Amino acid sequence: MISFILNNELIKTDISSGYVLLDFIRKNRRLTGTKEGCREGDCGACTVLVGELFKDEIKYKTVNSCLFPLGDAHLKHIVTIEGLNVDGLNFLQEKFVHQGGTQCGFCTPGFIVSSMGYFLTNNKFNLETAIEFVGGNICRCTGYAGIKRSLADTIVHLNSTIHNNGESNFKGIQELVKIKFIPEYFLTIPDRLKQLRDEKLQLDKELRIVSGGTDLYVQRWDELVDKEIYLLSSRKDLKGINISDDEILIGGATTISEIEESEIINEYLPELKEFLKLFGSKQIRNRATIAGNIVNASPIADIVNILLVLDAKLHLVLKDNYRTVLIRDFYKGYKLLDKAENEIIKSVSFKIPNKNYLFNFEKISRRTYLDIASVNSSFFAHIDGDLIIEGNISAGGVSPIPLYLKKASSFLRGKRINSDTISECVEIALSEISPISDARGSAEYKRLLLRQLIFAHFEKFYPDIVTMNLILQED
Repeated sequence: MISFILNNELIKTDISSGYVLLDFIRKNRRLTGTKEGCREGDCGACTVLVGELFKDEIKYKTVNSCLFPLGDAHLKHIVTIEGLNVDGLNFLQEKFVHQGGTQCGFCTPGFIVSSMGYFLTNNKFNLETAIEFVGGNICRCTGYAGIKRSLADTIVHLNSTIHNNGESNFKGIQELVKIKFIPEYFLTIPDRLKQLRDEKLQLDKELRIVSGGTDLYVQRWDELVDKEIYLLSSRKDLKGINISDDEILIGGATTISEIEESEIINEYLPELKEFLKLFGSKQIRNRATIAGNIVNASPIADIVNILLVLDAKLHLVLKDNYRTVLIRDFYKGYKLLDKAENEIIKSVSFKIPNKNYLFNFEKISRRTYLDIASVNSSFFAHIDGDLIIEGNISAGGVSPIPLYLKKASSFLRGKRINSDTISECVEIALSEISPISDARGSAEYKRLLLRQLIFAHFEKFYPDIVTMNLILQED
């Protein structure tokens, strides 16, 4: 039995755990304010809030309900646009009306819910971070200016009205209730969720395994909707980011957002936070997991591309059998993995970088954000002055698998950083790839992209060496 709170209503249902939350909301509960748009997690029209208890405090995040299995709603608070209603319009809704933030209205519920997610998860507000939060929502009418004005006015209002010094997330909810920004029933949710804690969702580990589901529910949703599935998101032992000896250890079910927000990651590898902004929308990052990105085995997987240059290790488990494999050895061919059926990635680890390192990620796609790569590449090096102690380069979109450029990386070790070294590194890298022509570009175009991306890695740190003359010289 799946038990959760939908807006202000307790739900208990025996519908299959693989059923799509969006369909349950619209078809089973007739809450049609949540819209069905692309059904691929791109448009944001189906956005809902998911509230979950962490150490007795509730935290909300935005998700695409079109990619969210119903079983993952268990013991959580699901909020649709209807669940945000107060008497009359709240301040944000008023601004959307008066500032031209809505025209046809189809996208408006998603924008309102995403905006509410921002205001429920932050203590101080500014327009830049608010826009990042609604970046996964698309509007085809307004040109976004009216939406930005609505957010800007609301931010000024809330910053001058509510007083939450970060004491607790619940304090912020109390403040929002006090000014009638969200309904009063939000105050009852933590205690009501605590009462559900003992209701366990019994799932067989031999069932189809699903982690975040952000790609699986796009490609193969019809295989899941009427099935019971085994949800890794309920496994607390697969969550979290910790330090173990000289390594950073990330649980396999840890989401991209959790990596992005991790104090440990931001202390030891702060560049990663900016790179992860190129990974999907906020709603997708709130669901997609590190192990899911690895096992999905896309040749252009952003996370895998980065983990290859960090020389990451994968710690796998099947029943009581544990083993470790280098991510560089994990891919045996297109969508072929060194992984047994029902074996899961328990965690991913890589060494804490020393202070003298260079780290960069480059991605070429049709859009800067919310798009998959045509070609991507990562670069990581330990240096001593102009000497490369160790250098690693990866490439995506130029091979059947996410590719560690073994020869180019080996060449860099012990080399001085100069134009000759960089040019020869590029030449060696291009000899290792085998791109094909497809919807994202011709094979020749992809070779050119990788060439330029490798130059871009070095240009970021050595602009005086990587001159236009060097880049434009013939291979």
